[in-house]
Amino acid sequence: MGKGSGQMEKRAESLERVVAVDWSGRVDAAGQRRHIWAGVWTRGVVTLEAGRTREELMEWLVEMARETPRMVVGIDCCFSFPAWFLKEHGCATVFDFWQHVAAGHGERWLARECEDVKRDERFWGKPHKRPAQFCGAGLHRSMRWTDMDNKFAPELLTRDPERAAKVKGITPKSPFQIGGSGSVGTGSLRAMPFLLKLREAGFRVWPYEDAALGTKKPQPLLVEMYTRLLTGAVAKSNPAARKAYLAAKKKTDEAYVGLSRGVMAKALGSEDAFDALVCAMEMVRWQGEFAGLKATKDAALRLEGITWRPGVQEGLRLGTLEGESG
Repeated sequence: MGKGSGQMEKRAESLERVVAVDWSGRVDAAGQRRHIWAGVWTRGVVTLEAGRTREELMEWLVEMARETPRMVVGIDCCFSFPAWFLKEHGCATVFDFWQHVAAGHGERWLARECEDVKRDERFWGKPHKRPAQFCGAGLHRSMRWTDMDNKFAPELLTRDPERAAKVKGITPKSPFQIGGSGSVGTGSLRAMPFLLKLREAGFRVWPYEDAALGTKKPQPLLVEMYTRLLTGAVAKSNPAARKAYLAAKKKTDEAYVGLSRGVMAKALGSEDAFDALVCAMEMVRWQGEFAGLKATKDAALRLEGITWRPGVQEGLRLGTLEGESG
């Protein structure tokens, strides 16, 4: 076995737990408990968890990290906004931006109408249309680099046909969209105060910081994920499609064979649970990558962040991903 394979096995052995969170930006506690799901792999055992509010979920993650510090958590939301927007608000780091959001600016941006402060029209979604400055040639300005790369990277079809197939038929979503189908802004803004709490509790956050999973004093790792990049094309809102997808996985993927009936039933019964399970299984499949994740040196990406996907660090290291100037 080669040196690289040995290093991969060593990294994989260091992980004790993987958690994939299908997130929700809903205001009401009942909605949060119904729609926030976590797929959890703990030393080979897989469970699906729901019934927690955002606050309760974060407390639960911190508690688990104390028990198993060699732990990776992926959350389905944007960890940041375009670099120009952070600079506009005087934020030198993404952590400054999280504090800015937590101080009340996030909820102010989410307000459909503001009586005391003029509504920031760059945040759009029903009943407000996308602003003209984010249409046509200005579309890219409403996106982070990673959002555009996940869909529109040049030569994607030839360079990474598998990933191209997974994102076929979807468009990148802007964190400025806070209403309507596929909006990610609401959940992202409501996640940032809690992401800050996780970091304060000892979590490392990639790509802003190096992973510290395999050290003598390991720290849990937090990464941004995008469910579609991990599930591939599937009509997850359709129970029949979920059933067919999981049945196929049972036949072709050994990792799914050992899943309990209870876990499978939950994934069949809810698209949120389905996303959490499949994403957790994919993170486990690629668990050898997490311990080797390094902080990006690119100034813009240090503000905007990068969506984790299998092989992304290798692409950054080789300079094959656009936007990485370091």
